[in-house]
Amino acid sequence: MLKSREAKFSIGDVVRHRLFPFRGVIFDVDPVFSNTEEWWLSIPADLRPRKDQPFYHLLAENTQTSYVAYVSEQNLLPDAESGPVNHPDIKKYFEEFRDGRYAWRGSAKI
Repeated sequence: MLKSREAKFSIGDVVRHRLFPFRGVIFDVDPVFSNTEEWWLSIPADLRPRKDQPFYHLLAENTQTSYVAYVSEQNLLPDAESGPVNHPDIKKYFEEFRDGRYAWRGSAKI
């Protein structure tokens, strides 16, 4: 069993990937890796993150498209200064972007 640690980021925080050109807003957090072994092994070994850290579900965007991403804490950096995220599902989970983060919509279903 993997030991979890306290998450650095919270639901509603805007973050960016430290290696790849995308950013997003966090809508869920897993205290440790909680995806499939196949998914984890599909990451090149030299880039594969540790499993014993928080993993974040993001409403993500890059210059071409919007999508959902699953990213380890070690690969995220704060990105609120870049403004709101333009993902089509933002309103499903969040009420508004204020003071560099999103306010959770109380009735959102994950």
